[in-house]
Amino acid sequence: MNKMMIFKIQTIKALKLKNMISKVLTVFTLLASVSILNGCSSIEPWVKPYERQNLADPITFFGRDPVSDNYMHHVRQSRESARGAEGSAGGGCGCN
Repeated sequence: MNKMMIFKIQTIKALKLKNMISKVLTVFTLLASVSILNGCSSIEPWVKPYERQNLADPITFFGRDPVSDNYMHHVRQSRESARGAEGSAGGGCGCN
């Protein structure tokens, strides 16, 4: 085979590869857009109103005593000077 023939074969293979990559990217783009749009189609609450009482059950809380847990949380925030990261008001000085 001469050099021109080898060049044509390589060019044809490169074009086929380029077409295949283009098709894969097109399919990927379509699937991604469909999945993104499908996620925004209907926003409904997953928890029914009669099921919410189960989520508010005291057994699901981490601590046994919520008052002392809140106090210890306040103490840790004051010592660390990291107040406000959990949405509470105030600065890191330890004052209320």
